[in-house]
Amino acid sequence: MTTRTIERTSKKLWFAAIKPPMYSVAIMPIWVGSAVAFAETHQFNASIFFTFLISAILILAWENFSNDVFDSETGADVNKKNSLVNMTGNKSLIFWISNLCLAAGLLGISTIAARQQDFTVIGLILLCCGIGYIYQGPPFRLSYKGLGEILCFFAFGPLAFAATYYSQTKAWSNTSLAASIVVGIATSLILFCSHFNQVKDDAAIGKRSPVVRLGTKRSAQLLPWICGSLYALTTLFVILKVFPVWTLLIFLSLPVARKLCKFIGSQHDQPQKLTFCRLIAVELHFWSGLLLGLGFMLTQLV
Repeated sequence: MTTRTIERTSKKLWFAAIKPPMYSVAIMPIWVGSAVAFAETHQFNASIFFTFLISAILILAWENFSNDVFDSETGADVNKKNSLVNMTGNKSLIFWISNLCLAAGLLGISTIAARQQDFTVIGLILLCCGIGYIYQGPPFRLSYKGLGEILCFFAFGPLAFAATYYSQTKAWSNTSLAASIVVGIATSLILFCSHFNQVKDDAAIGKRSPVVRLGTKRSAQLLPWICGSLYALTTLFVILKVFPVWTLLIFLSLPVARKLCKFIGSQHDQPQKLTFCRLIAVELHFWSGLLLGLGFMLTQLV
């Protein structure tokens, strides 16, 4: 193997380990939640938006890095080349970097609470962090019991949206709650798709992910229904006049949903080919969230 090839392989592994595209998971609740607030109140505080955005990215970095640490302790990542712990060989370093990211993220959210003289937002985010910990951290490790997708839905759906909307308006919104359901499902879908390439490793350590429980074939057959729910719910909310008609722009992300379902459906039993299938799910999450938020923004801009 040439030096150049080794360098390319190393870069790909670091990219996969740090997971830059995954940070759309932190960005979309802030974007869509703020867009809903703007559509309903015509209020948009840019400094709060960007402070929240950076803080959310840092908190997600904590979760991603600490999950690598926790998985290294159970043996779940023993064959995972793009684990930060495996790549650095220094579990303690990754653990403390993750904690530094958490502290910085919470500091940012605390400045929002201080400006508002209201601790509601920091309370909601601390609850999200608690969910993030029991997802993978000892002694809970609820993701090993197949509850990861449910926890992910609430942390990056209703709770994150409530905190975002409140940070902009100091109020609550049923529309924001409805939007959180759509984005929450899209977020949980990423986690669901990430299990397909590690079924054997998960089963070997007793990790009962949904794909382990259902099998890859039945899980792949479930995908079109999960993806379809994003569009069905949006349409329903438009009919009920909860969402503005512009939010139907989300249908422009439908080709990505079809690509995801076709890719996993045709290769569900070939884990070596599904290593990066989660990136298609991230792409769906990004475009569906971006378009949904744009639909809300357009109600005030057009």
